[in-house]
Amino acid sequence: MTFTWKASAGLLTFALLSGTALAEPKTNLLHQWATGSDAAAIAKLGEMYTAAGGKWEQTSIAGHTSNTLAKLRADVIAGNAPPAVQLKGPEIAEWNATGMTANLDELAAAEGWEKVVAPELLPVMKPTGNWVAAPMNIHRINWLWSSPKVLKAAGVEGIPKTWAEFNAACEKVVASGKICISHSTADWTDSTVLEVVLYGQDIDLYRKAFVEGDVDALRSDGMVKALTQLRLMTSKYMDPGMVGRDWDSMSALVGRGDAAFHIMGDWTIGLLTAAGFKEGVDYNCTQAPTDWGKPGFILNSDSVVFFKQKDPDFIEGQQLLAKTILSPEFQTVFNQAKGSIPARLDVDLSHGFNPCQQLSQKDLQASIDGNTLVRSMAHNMTIPQKFRGAIMDQVTEFVNTPAMTPEQAATAIADAVEAQM
Repeated sequence: MTFTWKASAGLLTFALLSGTALAEPKTNLLHQWATGSDAAAIAKLGEMYTAAGGKWEQTSIAGHTSNTLAKLRADVIAGNAPPAVQLKGPEIAEWNATGMTANLDELAAAEGWEKVVAPELLPVMKPTGNWVAAPMNIHRINWLWSSPKVLKAAGVEGIPKTWAEFNAACEKVVASGKICISHSTADWTDSTVLEVVLYGQDIDLYRKAFVEGDVDALRSDGMVKALTQLRLMTSKYMDPGMVGRDWDSMSALVGRGDAAFHIMGDWTIGLLTAAGFKEGVDYNCTQAPTDWGKPGFILNSDSVVFFKQKDPDFIEGQQLLAKTILSPEFQTVFNQAKGSIPARLDVDLSHGFNPCQQLSQKDLQASIDGNTLVRSMAHNMTIPQKFRGAIMDQVTEFVNTPAMTPEQAATAIADAVEAQM
């Protein structure tokens, strides 16, 4: 009989003699990662949760966050709020405002989360000062993926660091007969490129427009300038094949040497690796251009929010699940597979992580020190969904309507947000 078994048997005997029921930690995680590497990542969480003594169940809802939210609302109306739900940014704050979220402060204090979690995530995980959610990772949005072969053949020396250098490089690439920017037009891909451009041109305006949702900032001259850059990119540097292209095939154009650049988050690492492309050979990863000359970081994060429960088994299970999510072991295994980096700043990335992930962690710390770390609007980490959706609809309308001017687009974006207020 092992010590652990003896201890468990002792506790069980005590419970039977005293009539006290011991909580058996269990959970049912509602999430939207139904397929591929995402589903594998959730499965890994389930394995670790079970190994730690919990009873694991999951409810998978395929599709976008809106599908998960619809299921969540239906469960709440039925009086059966799930113990744990995969949600992000403003949705956490909105559910926290209902008073239905669980309080994890005691666990957070015992585990020292406040000292190790990236500071930009703290107001997301504790919207009104109490811990209600646990972050699984940190994604970086402002990556520039580039093809060394295409740049060399086009005569481009060095990877562009400013938007002026980027445009000059694209002129050479297009002249060489290659695609400069690999893209697929969809609301989230279009808005991803726009937010990377605006952030790189004017970080203060980014915060005003996309973090605060200020309508004057949305219709400002600075926004017109960013849209002018986006128009140049869509009309001259992207190819007609972007219409209808699958988003997860964009990175392969760079890996194969058919396109020079791709602007996208770090889940690109998983796609490139799965296709057999090598970092430093088939592709390079660098920060997307900025005109202000410092390391910068647009952050996205997946997380799990917890809802109040009456069943002591689910309450105990919430503690175990949150502790498992924020354990260095899970943060390491999960993020090595996802292409992101740990939400904990104290995890060593020197072994088992891609060089791009190691650069991401380095730039994250530099952006914290330099006050250039921001959350992503396009990836649902800032303004409420109704404002985000209004912006993204108008950005894609602009991309798909060549006759629309940047001035008209800025006005349309601001008007659309204002109509939701």
